[in-house]
Amino acid sequence: APDFELGLVAHSDGDVVYHSVVDAILGALTMPDIGQLFPDNDPRLKGADSEVFMHEAYARMLGRGYRIGNVDVTVICQKPRLNVEYSGNQVKSLMMANLARLLRCDASRVNVKARTHEKVDSVGECRALECHVVCVIERGAGADRQPEAVEV
Repeated sequence: APDFELGLVAHSDGDVVYHSVVDAILGALTMPDIGQLFPDNDPRLKGADSEVFMHEAYARMLGRGYRIGNVDVTVICQKPRLNVEYSGNQVKSLMMANLARLLRCDASRVNVKARTHEKVDSVGECRALECHVVCVIERGAGADRQPEAVEV
C-alpha cells in the first residue's frame, strides 16, 4: 500500500475495504453484520488478518449456493492516494486483483474506485476514511464448490 504517516485505529488489522466487502456479502445474504460475527471485544481477533473475515464471508456465500456477480468498491479518503503507482504497479489494480483472489472470481467482476472529500470534514482532514461497497451475488456454476476450512 502507499506509504502514509497515519494508521487506523482498529481491533483487527482494520482493513476498511475487506471489512466493507464482508459486510456487503453478508448483507446480500441477509445475515448478521461483521461486528456480530467478529465482535471487537473478542481477544482472539485482536490484530487479526482481515482475510480471515473474507474467507468466512466467502464460505457462507458458497454455503448458501451463491457466488460473486460483481463487487464495486468506492474508497473515500484524502490520503493515501489510491490512483497512483506503487512499487511499479497501480494501487487500485493490485487491490482489485487481491479482492478477486480472495473472492475466487474473475478480476473483471471486481472494481475499485477512489475519491477524496476535497479537504472537507473528518475524511477530508485525514481523520477518517469511508468505504462503500455494492455487491451482487448470483446463484450459478461454481457456487457448489466446498470452501476451504477457515479457523478463527
